[in-house]
Amino acid sequence: MQLQFVRHTNGSFPKYREISVISRSMFLGWSVHADHPPCSDELRNDNNYACVSNNSSCDAEPIDENIYWYRCRCESEYAGNPYILDGCSHVDSAYYYNPVPRKVNCSRSCGDINVPFPFGLEESCSARTQFRLNCTDIATSTLQLDRNYQVSHIDIERGIIDIKLLVFYDIPIFELDHRVYSSFMTSESMHWTIDNLSCLQAQKNVSAYGCVSVNSMCLDFNDSTYKVYDVQEQWKYKNNGYRCQCMHGFHGNPYVPNGCQDIDECKTTPGICKELLCNNTVGSYHCTECPDKTKYDTATMQCIKVKRQRGLLLGIVMGLSAGIAILLLTLSAIFLVRKWRRDVQKRLRKKHFQDNQGLLLEQLISSEENAKDMTKIFSLEELEKSTNNFDHTRILGRGGHGMVYKGILSDQRVVAIKKSVIIQQSEIKQFINEVAILSQINHRNIVKLFGCCLETEVPLLVYDFIPNGSLFQALHSASDSNFTLSWDDCMRIACEAAGALCYLHSAAAVSVFHRDVKSSNILLDANYTAKVSDFGASRLVPIDQTHIDTKVQGTFGYIDPEYYQTTQLNEKSDVYSFGMVLLELLLRKEPIFTDEFGSKQNLFNYFLSELKSRPITEIVDAHIREEATEQEIKSVASLAEMCLKLRGEERPTMKQVEITLHNLRMERLNSLCQVARGNNQEIQPFIYSRANGGGTPSVHSRTCYSLEQEFIASAEIPR
Repeated sequence: MQLQFVRHTNGSFPKYREISVISRSMFLGWSVHADHPPCSDELRNDNNYACVSNNSSCDAEPIDENIYWYRCRCESEYAGNPYILDGCSHVDSAYYYNPVPRKVNCSRSCGDINVPFPFGLEESCSARTQFRLNCTDIATSTLQLDRNYQVSHIDIERGIIDIKLLVFYDIPIFELDHRVYSSFMTSESMHWTIDNLSCLQAQKNVSAYGCVSVNSMCLDFNDSTYKVYDVQEQWKYKNNGYRCQCMHGFHGNPYVPNGCQDIDECKTTPGICKELLCNNTVGSYHCTECPDKTKYDTATMQCIKVKRQRGLLLGIVMGLSAGIAILLLTLSAIFLVRKWRRDVQKRLRKKHFQDNQGLLLEQLISSEENAKDMTKIFSLEELEKSTNNFDHTRILGRGGHGMVYKGILSDQRVVAIKKSVIIQQSEIKQFINEVAILSQINHRNIVKLFGCCLETEVPLLVYDFIPNGSLFQALHSASDSNFTLSWDDCMRIACEAAGALCYLHSAAAVSVFHRDVKSSNILLDANYTAKVSDFGASRLVPIDQTHIDTKVQGTFGYIDPEYYQTTQLNEKSDVYSFGMVLLELLLRKEPIFTDEFGSKQNLFNYFLSELKSRPITEIVDAHIREEATEQEIKSVASLAEMCLKLRGEERPTMKQVEITLHNLRMERLNSLCQVARGNNQEIQPFIYSRANGGGTPSVHSRTCYSLEQEFIASAEIPR
């Protein structure tokens, strides 16, 4: 580089000889010469005063006692050329400190170097433009401040920045104030401030105040011995400005909201309380002694219990005391729980009693003197005891509307307890209906009702125990091949069942339609006497009515077709179902059975179809052909066919059915007795059972009476 000084044309400068300087780089400083003391009032009034711009000021540059020099500069918040008119103009607000970055999600690292706020790497990410740094190479962590300085570390809490000089000089450079910058400096730590204001001045402008974090404080920088980064004049020695710092007990960045966080001295400085317990507080800590019977453990820095030796006797006493106390508490808890459960069960039973229309049933029973004497409302506790808490081994079978258990009451009576499987509210009326019906009925061929229980969600009925099962089991059970009902037994059972149904239809105080007549509802007691049971589907009929409209209910195969179509229930519906029972007695087949080809057959349709191709004696069961006469078979078959007419008005009444069966029995009795007398044989019982291999007289056997005596005996049967 070559620099040449020449004489000015107007001759205002003295004549200098030419100087030739060769250097790779240099700094030139200059000032304005004055005839008056620099920056004095006399100088400002001089027409040659150089600081002519508004918002400009004078800076003195003392060089010699007799020579005056000065320089001009723009005032704070202004920039430009102070030597020309209007040369100092107001600078943009970004030039001043902005405590909130205008951009979010700013990058805060350059390789391994952290760049905290107020510094930034991108536009609008720093507090002011002078704090913007340039990451020139992330791989090598090259971070630059201007073009001349490379930043290696930023200490945000101490206000120090570590820099390296990028431009090196061969010779020292002198400024006019004779302060020397070392041309061979390679690295240095510099303090920095965020503004040229004092803390008091900065706090007046809240919007530009830099110490925004809670638990932060402002520090005035007034030491001219440190080289400080000035926002306007870059690096220089200065004695004013401020920076921020976290308060004692906090650390972090005071220039961002909530940047100053509490220091947990108990963790960062182990043993700070020596052998006392350290308790951290916000911004500080305090030391306390360990509680009684504990000591401080230096390994865990916690108070631990002190193990003390206790006497063996004391330990035994304390152990026994604790054991007894626990036992008493446990027993008390068990007692209270059981009492609570009993109370809950008591309330629940009371609720079930009300839901099951218990009050209504009590009124029905109390209104009928006979029912009051014969029917009892049992407690659940009594029935649970009688059935061993409804043990599954006590199950006798399933009825049409529930499970049947065998029970033994406290008075040693053997009973059958039916537990209904239907618990819907609408079905409760059927249960009450069955109880109401049976409580008004007293017939030797109708199962006896002892009482009921209403304290459960599922109502219970208590019947007389019938030991020999049902007619259905006797006819169709394959498990006991040694047992077969004789023809006389069948005739007697049919006559007894018909008499019971006739009693329900016409002789009871209120007419009753059973609605579920079938062989499984005709039970056989110890003497094989028929007992009609299961009145859950039965309906009471007012005296002035011949039928009632109701939804169809019954067992498939036994249901009256006319009732199924019209939903009008009358006494002829029970007659149809009884006709199916007569067919079961004759053919020993179920109402719906599987033929030899594996097809499902309806017994009535099968009966009518077979009658067209062969005589009745070939259709009935082999045991019937052996014991009954052809005329008896035809008579019973004809009666069954009449009961199974599709139109109800063509069917006989149960009274007519009972009389027909009774007459058939009397004819058979008369013929057997005549045969016995004609042969001069000893009069023998005429009704036999095939139980235990056959040939054993039935307990229902009778000697031959005269026809008149038989009619007299039959007239005594309750209707």
